[in-house]
Amino acid sequence: MLKNFEKVIIFALIGMMVLVVFISTLELAILIVVDILEPPKYWLGIDQLFEIFGFFLMILIGVELLETLKAYLSENVVHTEIVLAVALIAIARKVITLDVKMYDPLTVFGIAALIFAIAIAYSLIKRCRISARLGDREGSGIDRCG
Repeated sequence: MLKNFEKVIIFALIGMMVLVVFISTLELAILIVVDILEPPKYWLGIDQLFEIFGFFLMILIGVELLETLKAYLSENVVHTEIVLAVALIAIARKVITLDVKMYDPLTVFGIAALIFAIAIAYSLIKRCRISARLGDREGSGIDRCG
């Protein structure tokens, strides 16, 4: 009964995420068209580009979260690679829209360290998965990546 409840919740989350991503994509398209048609026509300023890129990356985060929910529904496992990819996209979005002058150097260094740590974790897990697949071809059948 608990598994059925969990599946209903996951399906509801997927449905809501699809709706949010779809509406956000339409909103982004409208934002781009309006920004292009405003004077000066066919020219996007730096502020507009930051807004569009931030919006774009937010939609990409939604798509990746959708992928996480889909993988969880089909395999009952949260794939760490997808979660780390979402984290990288989220922090990249923050960095792209970040006004460095507003933060002290230690905060910027902390963000850089966070990006580095997530990238290393993603790389190690990806490498482990590739090694595990190669090991499966050799007949070990053991997934050591967790």
